[in-house]
Amino acid sequence: MEATLFRSSSPLFLSNNNERISRKNLTFKSKNNSVIRASANGGNNSVVTLLDYGAGNVRSVRNAIRYLGFEIKDVQTPADILNADRLIFPGVGAFAAAMDVLNQKGMAEVLCSYIKDDRPFLGICLGLQLLFESSEENGPVRGLGLIPGVVGRFDSSTGIRVPHIGWNTLQVKKGSGILDDVAGQHVYFVHSYRAMPSDANEDWISATCNYGENFIASIRKGNIHAVQFHPEKSGVVGLAILERFLHSRSSLVKMKRESKRKASKLAKRVIACLDVRTNDTGDLVVTKGDQYNVREHTKENEVRNLGKPVELAGRYYKDGADEVSFLNITGFRDFPLGDLPMLQVLTYTSENVFVPLTVGGGIRDFTDGKGRHYTSLEVASEYFRSGADKVSIGSDAVYAAEAYLRTGVKTGKSSLEQISRVYGNQAVVVSIDPRRLYVNNPEDVEFKAIQVTNPGPNGEKYAWYQCTVNGGREGRAIGAYELAKAVEELGAGEILLNCIDCDGQGNGFDIDLVKLVSDAVTIPVIASSGAGAVEHFSEVFAKTNASAALAAGIFHRKEVPIQSVKEHLLIEGIEARM
Repeated sequence: MEATLFRSSSPLFLSNNNERISRKNLTFKSKNNSVIRASANGGNNSVVTLLDYGAGNVRSVRNAIRYLGFEIKDVQTPADILNADRLIFPGVGAFAAAMDVLNQKGMAEVLCSYIKDDRPFLGICLGLQLLFESSEENGPVRGLGLIPGVVGRFDSSTGIRVPHIGWNTLQVKKGSGILDDVAGQHVYFVHSYRAMPSDANEDWISATCNYGENFIASIRKGNIHAVQFHPEKSGVVGLAILERFLHSRSSLVKMKRESKRKASKLAKRVIACLDVRTNDTGDLVVTKGDQYNVREHTKENEVRNLGKPVELAGRYYKDGADEVSFLNITGFRDFPLGDLPMLQVLTYTSENVFVPLTVGGGIRDFTDGKGRHYTSLEVASEYFRSGADKVSIGSDAVYAAEAYLRTGVKTGKSSLEQISRVYGNQAVVVSIDPRRLYVNNPEDVEFKAIQVTNPGPNGEKYAWYQCTVNGGREGRAIGAYELAKAVEELGAGEILLNCIDCDGQGNGFDIDLVKLVSDAVTIPVIASSGAGAVEHFSEVFAKTNASAALAAGIFHRKEVPIQSVKEHLLIEGIEARM
C-alpha cells in the first residue's frame, strides 16, 4: 500500500463525531441465514479502544464495532493504550508513515508493552504488518519488531496482479480462536505487501493465504490477534470474526452454509454499480444509461429512476454483491464538496453494508464560487471520511495520462498521483470510457489497434478504442491501451473498463477490449458495460484476465439476480464467493 500519511484537522462536512450509532439487542440475518446478535453489556465491557492514526478510511471499522453493540474510545495519548480493555489497530496507508506517527506520539513503545503483556489486541491489515521487524515499502523501514520477519512486496513478474484485491481463502491452523469456522470461506484482501512464513515466526501464524505464494494472513499468540485481510469488509464472515474478538469468548455468531461447497482460491468479483444523480425535481436517484443517455424515451424526457441509492446498496449487499460502486454522474458539473446528499449516501450505506464501497464523479481540483481552491486530494479525503474505500477517477486521469505520455514526467501533482501517494494505489480506481473506432489497417492510427471479433459497418477488421471525457461527450487523442498503461505507472491500483458501444445493450461485455487492456497491465481490471445474462459473466472471465465484472441495469431491474450469476460461475468452474 504505497502511501504517505495525510491528516485533515478540519473535515469539510461529516466528522466522526456525527457517526455514532446506538444499537441494543441487535439482530442481523444474512442471505445464508447467518445470524449475528449483539447487545451492549454496559460499563467498560462494552467499550473498544481504537488506535486511528489518521490515514485512510476507518469509518467501516467504527461502523462494524458499533453495529455489534460496542462503544468506541479513540486513542489520544499513550496512556489510553495502557488503559484499554481491548485494543483494535486498523492500519491503513504506508508502513513508514504509520511508524513515524507511532514514534512521534510516543505510542510505539507503549503499544509494544501492551502486546508483550498479552492484553487483547486486534491488528488489521497494516496493523498486522507493523508487528514485524521491518518493511521494504519505501524502505527498509523498521517496525515494532515483535514478530520475526520482513514485509515485502508481491512479485508481479510471477503473473499475479498487484495489488492483491478481492475475496480469497484462508488455510487456518488449529487453535486460531477468532478464525474458528472461517476456513473454506472467503474474506476480503486489499494490499500490495505481505509477510512470509518462516521457521522463526511459525509459532505466531494462525492462518496463511495463497496468492502466487503462501503468505501470512493472520497471527495469534495468546490474546494477540492480527489479520492481513479486512474483517469489516468481509460481510457476515468478517462481522463474526470481529464479534469473537470483542466478546473474548465463544462466538454468538452462527454461520450456516446452504451448501457443503468450500471456497478454495481467489474469487472472481461480481460488482453492483449504482449511477447516482439528481433528477429534474432535485431528488437523488439511481439511474441507468443507454450508451450513456440516462433519460427516458418519452415526451417528458425525464431522468430514468430505478430506485433510492442507500436502499439498493443494502439490497445488493444482502444479495451477495462483492462490492458496491457509486458513480455520481453529475459530479463533473457540480461542486463535489457541496454535494452533501452524495456524502450522506456513503455515510448511511457504510453503516449497514460491510463490503467495499467505491465512489466516483467529480474527483478533481476545482475552485468554488467564493474563490477558494480545493485539491482533488481534499475531495477524495472527504469521500473516504464519509465511508468510501476506493475512489474512481475518470476524466482527470485521462488528462494526467496525456500529460505524462507527452512529457515523460511524473509531476506528482495530478489527482491520481496525489491520492495514490497518500492513500495507496489500492484506493484508486481509474475509470476508462472508450468508444470503438473501426479502421481498415492498424497502421492507419498511432494508437493500439486490434483485429476485432465483429467487423465494422463497412467490413473493417480492425478497431482502436478512443478514450473520452465528460461522460463520453468528448473524444480524446489517446487509446484505452495507452491510457491503461500510463495510469498504472502513475499509481492506479485498479482499472474500471467501460465501453460506450456496449453500455445498456445487454449483448455482453466487449471481450476484445477487456482482453486488450487486461493483458496490457499488471493491476486488476474490472469489466463493465453490456452484461445482460449470466453467461456474459462466465464468458468475460473465461476469455480474458479480468478480475471482476460489473453490472447495473440487470440488477436494478431484477432481470438477473446476483446469486444467479454466482451459481452459474460455480457451475462453469469459476471461483465465486457465495
